[in-house]
Amino acid sequence: MAAGSGGLKDATALVGIGQTPFAKRLPEDERTLACRAVLAALDDAGIAPGEVDALASYTMEETDEVELAKACGFGDLTFFSKVGYGGGGSCATVAHLAAAVATGQASVGVAWRSRKRGSGPRPWTNTAVQLPTPAQWTRPFGLLRPVDEIAMLARRYMHEYGATRDHLFNVALACRNRANQNPAAIMYDRPLTREMYMTSRWISEPLCLFDNCLETDGALACVVVSAERARDCRRTPVYVHSAAQSLPAQHHGMVNYWNDDPLTGPAWAAARHLWKHSDLTPQDVDVAQIYDAFTPLVLLSLEGYGFCGRGEGGAFTEGGALETGGLLPVNTGGGGLSEAYVHGFNLINEGVKQLRGTSTAQVPGASACLVTAGEGVPTSALLLRS
Repeated sequence: MAAGSGGLKDATALVGIGQTPFAKRLPEDERTLACRAVLAALDDAGIAPGEVDALASYTMEETDEVELAKACGFGDLTFFSKVGYGGGGSCATVAHLAAAVATGQASVGVAWRSRKRGSGPRPWTNTAVQLPTPAQWTRPFGLLRPVDEIAMLARRYMHEYGATRDHLFNVALACRNRANQNPAAIMYDRPLTREMYMTSRWISEPLCLFDNCLETDGALACVVVSAERARDCRRTPVYVHSAAQSLPAQHHGMVNYWNDDPLTGPAWAAARHLWKHSDLTPQDVDVAQIYDAFTPLVLLSLEGYGFCGRGEGGAFTEGGALETGGLLPVNTGGGGLSEAYVHGFNLINEGVKQLRGTSTAQVPGASACLVTAGEGVPTSALLLRS
C-alpha cells in the first residue's frame, strides 16, 4: 500500500537503528546519549540529519524536540508527538511516525529513548507525586513500586491458573540465554541457572531478583520513512505491517482493580486492533520481542496476543518454547530482563535486526516479528515484516 492511500499496512518502513552502549552507569548526560543514538540510526539509514522532519518520543523523555533538533542539525519539523505511560509508549512512537509519513505530514521520522535509569532516580521515589487519585487506594497499603503491583497480578494469575515459579524462570532463562549471545547486553557474560533463580532474594513476593528488569543507562533510536523511500536506503527495509495502541475500558494502571477481569490487560485490546489490520495471524509470527519489565508480563502477553489460550501462558513456556528453535523465540537480544531496560525501545531495534538477519541470536528465515510495549499499562504494539 502506497503512502498517502489511507492505510498503514506496509506503507512505511524502519530503515535505520542506533544505540549507545548500555551500562549501570554512563558518564554522558541523557541529551548526549540521545544525540549519539539518533545520529547512529540516521547513519545506519544513510540519511542526513537535515532531512529529518518528524520526531516521536515518550512523555517521560527529558530531552525535548528543540534540544535534539538543534544538537543534531535537523531541518524544519512538521510533525512531533509524545506518548505517555512509560514502557507502554515504545511501539506507539513508531506508530505515530508511520501515520505521519503515510499521510504526508512528514517524510523522515525519528523515534528515540534516552534514559539514565541505572545511575539516576526511580520515578516512584518522588514523594511529591506519590498520590494521584488512583494511587490513594493502593500506595498507602504498600503497593509503592511497579514490582509490588505486578506481584499482585502474578499472585492472582498463579492462583487462578496454576502457574508456578518454574514458568517465570523459563521466561527469565530464555532472555538470559539470548543475552549470553549478545556482546552489547548487560548480562552477556553472566549465565543464569535454576538454582540461582530459586535461591535469589525476593523483591516483591512471588517475584524474585531475576523476575525484574535491569536498571540501565543508555539510548536507542530508529528511523521511519515511506516504503517507496525505503527501497533507496542503505539497509534492507523492515516494513511496519500493522500497529496498535490500547487503553481498555475501566483500566487502572498495573493492577486493573476496576476491570471485571484484572488478568485481561491492555494487550488483549491492542491485539484485537493489531490483527484486525494485518494480513498475518499469531501463527505467522516467527519471533517476538515481548515487553519484559517483569517475567509475568510475558505470560499475560502470550495470551493477550493470541499465542495460546486463556490461562495457558505458563504452560506455553515449557519445553524450551521461548528459546531459539522453540515454538516462539522471544527477546532475542536479551530483553529488558537481561540486555538493557530502556523502556522497551531495545525490543524495537532487536525486531529490526531479526528481520534484517543480523541478530546475535538470529532466528533462521524470520520474516515476521511482533514487538510489544508494556503490558499492565496503556500499551502499543507493532507487527513488523521483511
